[in-house]
Amino acid sequence: MRSAIPLFLRRMRTPLIVLISAYSIAVLGFTLIPGVDDQGNPWRMSFFQAFYVVSYTGSTIGFGEVPYAFSGGQRLWTTVSIYLTVVAWLYSVGTIIALLQDPTFRQAVVRSRLQHSLRQIRDPFYLVCGFGDTGRLLVRALTERGRRVVVMDRHQTNIDELELKDLGIHVPGFCLDAGIPDNLSAAGLENRWCAGVLAVTDDDHTNLKIAISGKLLNPRVQVYCRAESREAAGNMASFGTDLVVNPYENFAERLALAIREPDTHRVYDWLSTVPNIALPERKRPPRGHWIICSYGRLGRALQAALEQEGIQVTIVEEDPQRTGAPPGTVQGKGTEAITLEQAGIHGASAVVAAGPDDADNLSIIMTARELRADIYLAARQNRLHNKPLFRTADPELVVEPSYIIASKFLSALGSPLLREFLAAAATQGNAWNRALAERMRGLAEGVTPETWTLRISQVRAPAVMLALESGETITLGSLCRSPRDRQHAIPALPLLLRRGSHDTLLPEADTRLESGDRLLFCGTGRGFSLMARSVRNINTLRYVHTGEQHPDGLVWRMLARQRASS
Repeated sequence: MRSAIPLFLRRMRTPLIVLISAYSIAVLGFTLIPGVDDQGNPWRMSFFQAFYVVSYTGSTIGFGEVPYAFSGGQRLWTTVSIYLTVVAWLYSVGTIIALLQDPTFRQAVVRSRLQHSLRQIRDPFYLVCGFGDTGRLLVRALTERGRRVVVMDRHQTNIDELELKDLGIHVPGFCLDAGIPDNLSAAGLENRWCAGVLAVTDDDHTNLKIAISGKLLNPRVQVYCRAESREAAGNMASFGTDLVVNPYENFAERLALAIREPDTHRVYDWLSTVPNIALPERKRPPRGHWIICSYGRLGRALQAALEQEGIQVTIVEEDPQRTGAPPGTVQGKGTEAITLEQAGIHGASAVVAAGPDDADNLSIIMTARELRADIYLAARQNRLHNKPLFRTADPELVVEPSYIIASKFLSALGSPLLREFLAAAATQGNAWNRALAERMRGLAEGVTPETWTLRISQVRAPAVMLALESGETITLGSLCRSPRDRQHAIPALPLLLRRGSHDTLLPEADTRLESGDRLLFCGTGRGFSLMARSVRNINTLRYVHTGEQHPDGLVWRMLARQRASS
């Protein structure tokens, strides 16, 4: 509470002076006014006796006249002291109550408490700047994986909501503007345990300032940023930002890929989305004539991507001049049947409701469905709390910018090799990805798979390193056997092996492992935990590799010898 104590002392300076002065005057008066002892002799109180009397008098306790009955002068001064000290106390207590209700003081106390909790963190943590829809998804996903998180948001209501969430791990939340470098430092940017900064505010300029501050104040941390325009994304990348995600450009590229190579898109979709949600099975987007309602950032990105695929696009825009919509644009919102009919819905293949308002987007897809029950519908969902409405409306494709950003960030944080694998998989063709998707479906248990990386090193795989140093041959397939029963495979699929500068896609089970290998897997959380047992315990590793069980511990070894001799 380093920042709260100076503020408290400044505010209480005058009340403390008043209180001390009142007690000093009262004590001095009692020492100067004479009294009479029990023998009738004159006497005066010492400073200690006077302070004792004023203490119980000022607090209205009233122990009586001690050590002797007071004289008239002493009783008169006692009356004066009572009113003097009581008024001083009322003034001081009133100031304390006003101070406790002061928003500035309360904020200082909360910030000091949060900084104290921040100093107690002894694990790598991520600083999430912005606790909107995207921030909520990131915090939930990171804490579920056991990662430490610190949150910044300039809106107190969002911080209050954070405190109400049951995340399993304490998440400090600072009500600060993340665009100010000093605030980032106060929230832990320069802390030795800060592993990364995730800038997901709803303002590109603020995210840019966060990226600059992150790279200048703590160059070793990873900085991931959200950007909603190409200009902002390029500017962020110029400062060395580790990952910049434009959800609209990203979605447009994925939509074009889904039209061109649906199975390649399916692999990309399953591996890059938020893990442990229902495995998405999406209808293939059609070619033909597309109608895009709203020419904002999403509309522009979709138009460019679809036209690059040779697809005809018609734009519906309420204010074509302001947005710079292309010639041939139909003026309107798309919520009226006549507007969609002018855009050619009866001969179109798909309608995209790409506006910034969820109510309008829902109205567009409902109107389009009334006109054409068989038309392909896609809709932009701007706020997560509207998800039940979009689920009921049931368009074939929902554009969720928050999920796109969160999934990209989580993929990069959880599996550094994933981006390289997805880029390589995109060059393998649709048939190769179709076979991979079927293998993934077989082990996914109905939910999107998790991805993780494994480095063959003393820290990450001590059992494997011990076996290799002993001259044993350990294969990739051994790591994918169950430590409970080696005859069964665990739900894990090796996607990539990086050895030096060479990458191998879908390495075979008989691949021999070497020190320094980096492996990318996909599978379930259960598969990850079972593999972790094998790579960390030498006896478990030998069992999954050879089938031999070596008892661990003195008692178990004795029992094993007795069993062998009998």
